[in-house]
Amino acid sequence: MEAKTSASKSGLQFGLLFGVLMILEMVVGYVMKIDPQTNKSYGVIISVLNYLIFPLTFIYLGCTNFKLKLNSGFISFGECLKIGVSICVIAGLLFALFSSAFNYFIPEYMEGIYRKMRSILLENPKVTQDQVDVSLAMMKKFSNPLFSIPLTIIMFAFIGLIYSLIVGAIVKKDANQSF
Repeated sequence: MEAKTSASKSGLQFGLLFGVLMILEMVVGYVMKIDPQTNKSYGVIISVLNYLIFPLTFIYLGCTNFKLKLNSGFISFGECLKIGVSICVIAGLLFALFSSAFNYFIPEYMEGIYRKMRSILLENPKVTQDQVDVSLAMMKKFSNPLFSIPLTIIMFAFIGLIYSLIVGAIVKKDANQSF
């Protein structure tokens, strides 16, 4: 009986790369003082990169790396799912931990976001002060690490699952079963 090649190596490698890229985006945006709330095009670009292009790219690269370099040209649909979800979970965990640490060590970053959100909400004449207060309370709740870390991991796991189904359908190549 042959030893089965583990998909975890490919998942870990590409998950770390994906996570580091998201962290770099955040740091560059902070250092350059680019605000995604006021600079809408920057916010859209970052969202498209983090939720569409990067996940699809890294899942595809992780699956093809496993298929071509680690598993003799074969990959099952299940292995694609494992690799894709693990890539996104690792990236999401890395980003969530960094983001929480960043917000802890640089609290003025989140305070600035809360102030900007308050001013944006108050510009709308249809929004009452109570609605502003409720919105900011929800924002603060969602930025609590006990809530944001699991939510980020779950969100990226779901993204990984959906994109892995797509990539798996494309790159899947089962080994011929002999009896």
